[in-house]
Amino acid sequence: MAPELAPVLEQLPPMLDPYADIAGTRAGLHTLACHFPADRTGVESERFGVPRPDGSELAVEVYRPVGAPGASPGGPGPLPYEHGPLPYEPDPLPGVLQFHGGGYTFGQAPPGEDRTAIELVRAVGAAVVSVEYRLAPEHPCPAAVEDCFLALEWTAGQAAALGIDPARLAVSGQSAGGGLAAAVALMARDRGGPAPVHQSLVVPDLDDSAGTRPTPADGDPRLPDGAFVQRGWRHYVPEGAGTHPYAAAARATDLRGLPGACVVVCGLDPLRDTGLAYARRLADAGVPVALHYVPGAWHGFEMFAPETRLARETTAYWTGRLRAALHGGREGGSEEGPGSGLTPRPSSAAPA
Repeated sequence: MAPELAPVLEQLPPMLDPYADIAGTRAGLHTLACHFPADRTGVESERFGVPRPDGSELAVEVYRPVGAPGASPGGPGPLPYEHGPLPYEPDPLPGVLQFHGGGYTFGQAPPGEDRTAIELVRAVGAAVVSVEYRLAPEHPCPAAVEDCFLALEWTAGQAAALGIDPARLAVSGQSAGGGLAAAVALMARDRGGPAPVHQSLVVPDLDDSAGTRPTPADGDPRLPDGAFVQRGWRHYVPEGAGTHPYAAAARATDLRGLPGACVVVCGLDPLRDTGLAYARRLADAGVPVALHYVPGAWHGFEMFAPETRLARETTAYWTGRLRAALHGGREGGSEEGPGSGLTPRPSSAAPA
């Protein structure tokens, strides 16, 4: 356990099973989000309905810096954030497709309240498209991943109206969202769709075998463990439902030709080993990979300890990689080029 996080973990009660009452869990998360609204200072958003082939609509929300290209006219202009003025340009902004986490069953934010999207606008200087993909178990695979790919196609097709540069799109997600981001990158390559220039895979849930072997969190009732991960997968890809080629990105046998990736893994996360394995396979396939390993941290620790140095350092690392990929140039850290292998960039935390 990272010493900085030990006091936080001591205060955590045993985890309740969110899958025991999925509707109740969703309602509770919605209520919590409404009680603690996001700080939208300097950021505005607009909601769209994207037609699906079956006639239904996929809801997406596009977040932009106030006064940026494609934003509503008459705004007060950019406002400062912790790194200085919002780093957007007079030309079209780069775009980030943001896929939320939640074990493929939870996670949708109230309209205009996607905290991750709002923070990405400020940290990256991009338009961020938050995707409300369909959730399991009502909508098992491939509903979520097809929704996310549809959102990528729609964003590229509407780029001019949205003030987005279609040549600078990235996919990003945490946990289940990271798994979807990895799968969408594969779909874009295989289907000849809009080609992302970067994939941010933060503690990604991208392998349906995750949790089937002993994991670092097993035995601690306060932390997500392997059984927790498997419950999500059983809802998303139920037994007997067949195998969709993009149900789990780790199933892909060929990872060549994918966009550069930043992969974040935590030492006490049941998704640790599958995340590390996917990063290694990307590097072996010649894909530039930056790996950030956070020893002594558990899955989702940033939500419980957002003000710790470890949480800030972790977020700054992967958002910095995303910013560099979209705005050009290189920033601190270790990003390996094709054929050079993979060198983990560990956090400065003490070993687990």
